[in-house]
Amino acid sequence: MRILGIDPGLQTTGFGVIDADGHRLSYVASGTIRTTGIALGDLPGRLKLLFDGITEVASRYQPDASAVEIVFVNVNPQSTLLLGQARGAALTALVHAGLPVAEYTALQMKKAMTGHGRAAKSQIQEMVRRMLQLPGLPGTDAADALGLAITHAHAGAAMSRMAEATQLQRRQHAAYKGGRVY
Repeated sequence: MRILGIDPGLQTTGFGVIDADGHRLSYVASGTIRTTGIALGDLPGRLKLLFDGITEVASRYQPDASAVEIVFVNVNPQSTLLLGQARGAALTALVHAGLPVAEYTALQMKKAMTGHGRAAKSQIQEMVRRMLQLPGLPGTDAADALGLAITHAHAGAAMSRMAEATQLQRRQHAAYKGGRVY
């Protein structure tokens, strides 16, 4: 199975492609899509560049599945909204390419890669290098994307078996009085 991992960001989006054959993982490609060449105020232009870039990566490497990082809430709500829009462009590109999309939090990926959820970027880079037997460290955004792909390679099968065995239900937490479910 070929898996494409995406670490969304408005300025730099990381991508990583691996092949998974059981527990054997092999590196295919990784890199970043940068929108820094487009003016900061041109949000639609940046989102189009992200969409086009991810579409091109999916077309070039023909993955069977994808994994994307779930956005967390920052201290700055404006940053969270912008990151969410970048993530939306990434999700749209993946769905447009006909790929199933799995979503993992940064905490889940870090825990899967290093054994604890507070791992530093350098620890993720080193574990990705070791697991994929790379000659050097990948960039931080590419390492996170490869980490998401590796997490999906290890956890995706178990999660799909659990979904088949029981009906998964959305959690209801932090709900408004009306019982908002999301």
